[in-house]
Amino acid sequence: MAAATPAKAFLARLDAVTRRLVEHTRAGMPSGLTEPDSQTGERWDAGQVWAHLAEFLPYWMGEVRQIIEVRSSGPAPFGRVKSDPGRVAAIERGRRQPIEAHMTRMAAAIGELRAMLAQLPPEAWAARGKHPTLGWMDLPQIVERFMVGHLEEHADQLDSLRKSTPEARGRT
Repeated sequence: MAAATPAKAFLARLDAVTRRLVEHTRAGMPSGLTEPDSQTGERWDAGQVWAHLAEFLPYWMGEVRQIIEVRSSGPAPFGRVKSDPGRVAAIERGRRQPIEAHMTRMAAAIGELRAMLAQLPPEAWAARGKHPTLGWMDLPQIVERFMVGHLEEHADQLDSLRKSTPEARGRT
């Protein structure tokens, strides 16, 4: 019998958040700004949220692959911080692109993430890395914080933006 892994639960959540993001794609670009980030106070428009959604999965999948590859030699340093120039530049570059372009990139990345999570052997889930500000994290924590949970957080932001549009406020 194969050892249990967190993959099944992550895959179910990934399916659910994908459905939410597809619905947001159909709804179009909402107006307004997100609630302030709890750490930085930064507020984003929907274009910035979509640009970040489109850029972060490929980055974090690369980091996870690196952590798994060096697992035998000990925990690997990984990750970036919110002020990372590459992250900031990608968000700025993409903020005015159409939602559909972001969703096309995200669909490919989500498919790749699904395959990666489904194919990880049980021993890979024990891999650990050291993030520059969060310290030691195991693979389930990384997938939660930077991938699946992060998609859900930004889908929540889009939910809030959509609810705060003048059209949504006018509905009874």
